[in-house]
Amino acid sequence: MADAERLRAEWDEHLRVAADAGALLPEAASLADRLCAALADGGKLITFGNGGSAADAQHFAGELLGRFRDTRRPLPAIALSTDPSVVTCIANDFGYDDLFARQVAALAGPKDVVIGITTSGRSPNVVNGLRAAREVGALTVAWTGADPGPAGEAAGMVLSVPSTTTARVQEVHTLLMHTICVAVDAWVASTNA
Repeated sequence: MADAERLRAEWDEHLRVAADAGALLPEAASLADRLCAALADGGKLITFGNGGSAADAQHFAGELLGRFRDTRRPLPAIALSTDPSVVTCIANDFGYDDLFARQVAALAGPKDVVIGITTSGRSPNVVNGLRAAREVGALTVAWTGADPGPAGEAAGMVLSVPSTTTARVQEVHTLLMHTICVAVDAWVASTNA
């Protein structure tokens, strides 16, 4: 039987972190504007992370390639954790720390937005992927928890969720993603792009 008191404490923590994360709305709006500008200029979204953050990256790419709320043209987006042959090849031949950097070096350009997602801010492969994106001139964005760590240092823009609890950080990352998708849908509708 579920412990109602424990569940209530978890729920209350979720609501507190979500409310505190409202301070990220200006950064989310800025990222949405920059993503729309990149897409308008022929750029694409490239995103990546490990574990739950890989799932978030895939979710974001799916929202752009498919649709969020509105039926619209597909928008270019890639999640770098989705091809098992590529993932295992790079991890085996070069090491897991190079997993995203090699893909970014091959696929990213200066018109692109590259989002590395790491709740700790310290995942070496995410940090290296962001560094590789910076080298090619892409807009680099770190989505992290309370301490952006090396990922924040490697990125030009940081969305740092005010929590050290992985589940809370991931929940807010999803909220940020959906908020940005609202802006992307509105941009497409306004431009008939």
